[in-house]
Amino acid sequence: MKAVCWQGTNKVQVETVPDPKILNPRDAIIRITTTAICGSDLHLYNGMNPTMQKGDILGHEFMGEVVELGSRVTNVKIGDRVVVPFTISCGSCFFCHRDLWSLCDNSNPNGWLAEKVMGHSPAGLMGYSHLLGGYAGGQAEYARVPFADVGLFKIPDGLTDEQVVFFTDIFPTGYMAAENCNIVPGDTVAIWGCGPVGQFAIRSAFMLGAERVIAIDRVPERLAMAKAGGAEVLNYEEVEVGEALKEMTGGRGPDSAMDAVGMEAHGMGLEGFYDKAMMAVKLETDNPTALRQAIVAVRKGGSVSVPGGYNAFVDKIPMGAFMNKGLTMKSGQTHVHKYLQPLLDRVQKGEIDPTFIVTHTLPLEQAPHAYEIFKHKKESCIKVVLKPGMLN
Repeated sequence: MKAVCWQGTNKVQVETVPDPKILNPRDAIIRITTTAICGSDLHLYNGMNPTMQKGDILGHEFMGEVVELGSRVTNVKIGDRVVVPFTISCGSCFFCHRDLWSLCDNSNPNGWLAEKVMGHSPAGLMGYSHLLGGYAGGQAEYARVPFADVGLFKIPDGLTDEQVVFFTDIFPTGYMAAENCNIVPGDTVAIWGCGPVGQFAIRSAFMLGAERVIAIDRVPERLAMAKAGGAEVLNYEEVEVGEALKEMTGGRGPDSAMDAVGMEAHGMGLEGFYDKAMMAVKLETDNPTALRQAIVAVRKGGSVSVPGGYNAFVDKIPMGAFMNKGLTMKSGQTHVHKYLQPLLDRVQKGEIDPTFIVTHTLPLEQAPHAYEIFKHKKESCIKVVLKPGMLN
């Protein structure tokens, strides 16, 4: 089969690799019809993860048709259209039983390594380095799905791939991030980052009752999409965000603040230089610019939600502000399984059409080009969908 394989920092290529096989009675093989490039994939592309190996198959946002089943998979049948959560969950451990699916105790065989690097291991993730299981990803023609008897989610007739493929990650990630803001009707929510997760978070915040959403970014196309979704927008290259938020909220600050950026935030001025220097000498692994600003900007007693991904440790977090303002922070990999049916219901009711996020649809063979335009935000690219079998 054809698959998108990591070759080193800033390099991927489409290679011919062996077809996946059933390795466990709880496995399934999926013929992939639609896959996508996620902002998290850029962390791997940019060399931010120390455990990538040449030839690793990338991708954790994908869906398709069941073509083979292990003997213990009875929840779906061959021929069903399914989406595949990026978090791999066993369904039977302490955390899975409590709807904390991304904290599964049994799906990351390299949990010991993740603990050393990250402080603790989440669940194994599809196509996301050997730190998180070494599982082959879904930017390919076929994929093996472990724990398929728990993870596969059947899609009803009448919905296109583009309406449901983002159930695999960015839609539930944005929704859970908004849920973690503890929104009550009338709230103002500030969101740092207008990438795909930020866009879904904007719309999710409104669905959960927010009166205002203020979206912060610097890319014109992203700001325009945020505005089209009902948000007020700030370009952080043109205004001082903290002061602007005070002015927009009567000096109090937003009720909740969200860091939808994560480890590769773009710092400005002295702060940006400091983080680059600290990361260069390995005294800091991630750039927390957006997180710092969120903590300082949110009102007293407010909530800070962190869907943005972080690997290990950061510096100069304003803990004095966090503690003395009485803030609440919630974060974590997304509990995708928890949100699949509720979000499907919202799509079927017409509350949201997830296809708004797609700006580019390309053949799988054009993945190297897709990664470049996505990373560098060329051609007004916000979200790329890849189609195995699509003609060049």
